[in-house]
Amino acid sequence: MKFICEKDKLLIGLNSVSRTSVGRTTTPILEGIFINVKKNTVVLTTNDLDIGMEYTLDDVETIEEGKVVVDCKMFGDIIRKLPNERITFYINDKSLLVIECEGSVYKLSTMNADEFPVLPKIDVEKSISLSQGALKEMIKKTIFAVSVEENRPIFTGCLLEVKNDELNVVAVDGYRLALRKVPMGPGIEKFNAIVPGKYLNEIVKNLQDIDEVINIGISKNQALFEIKNCKIVSRLLEGEFLNYNSVIPVEKDTRIKVNKNALQNAIERAAIFSSSSAEKEKKYPIKMFVSLGSVIISCTSQVGDAKEEVLVETTGKELEIGFNHKYLIDALKVIEDDEIYLDFGSSISPCIIRPIVDDKYTYMVLPVRLKE
Repeated sequence: MKFICEKDKLLIGLNSVSRTSVGRTTTPILEGIFINVKKNTVVLTTNDLDIGMEYTLDDVETIEEGKVVVDCKMFGDIIRKLPNERITFYINDKSLLVIECEGSVYKLSTMNADEFPVLPKIDVEKSISLSQGALKEMIKKTIFAVSVEENRPIFTGCLLEVKNDELNVVAVDGYRLALRKVPMGPGIEKFNAIVPGKYLNEIVKNLQDIDEVINIGISKNQALFEIKNCKIVSRLLEGEFLNYNSVIPVEKDTRIKVNKNALQNAIERAAIFSSSSAEKEKKYPIKMFVSLGSVIISCTSQVGDAKEEVLVETTGKELEIGFNHKYLIDALKVIEDDEIYLDFGSSISPCIIRPIVDDKYTYMVLPVRLKE
């Protein structure tokens, strides 16, 4: 096996696949990167058995075909510190991977390539295509609401659902729900799949804000994401997801229209008192008092209190309600619109946050009970 490659080209592929390599495992081969040298191409693969990634480097100077597995972290550390020049790779007579670049020479121990779990071939049953930028935006606006509690494993993933000619991405953690819809046009076949949130986080790192297409294929228990030179295979979560449409309130007693940045800044300032170093485990809620023309945001703890007033347009009844400030701020950070609606029922009913212009994004958050 021997090939020569520009450092910059190699790093693009290496930075993609190295995110899915396992560290510190009892199965050393899973810590490796599989390098498969073919005619004019080099394919880099990592696989932890739950998610695997493959990146193809085109137009590489390949002198001798072959395959090898080396420690992914060590290989990456070496490549990143080499000069920005052409790098030569080959296997010597001691089965070591030799890496040469200008005056630098490194020799890496290798593992048996035949033992590496290459990516499985997916029997795609349903598929959909959309722009990388659209999928990246959908994941960004929902992934933060995925549960981190393993006692409800189905909520540790995002639902990808196609119905009514739309792609829906939904995340729920028991306290909040984030829903993003994108129209797909007529004739799209229905499907739904639950992709683990931690794997979507890795997938989104490989997406760009461009119109270039990503293809998503779904089989019984795996999902395939394909982007030009990159292929990602992720396992799916099994089970029934929440019937999210049934829990999003339709009726509202109070609505405010508010500048998103003004509200976010006020909540972030008041939240300074939500927790303190003196009471590390105790969290105090943010209180919101909605009245005609304004909302008063306050927080009181043993170290002090804060009060903020934000001008709003109010429709409906006055209301006092409490929230975990983090759940509000997480949603406000990903909304790009200048103005938003907040819809309320009672002080114990969910609050719905929606951009005014974009009706394809919905965020629901449950309140916390306030002490009398």
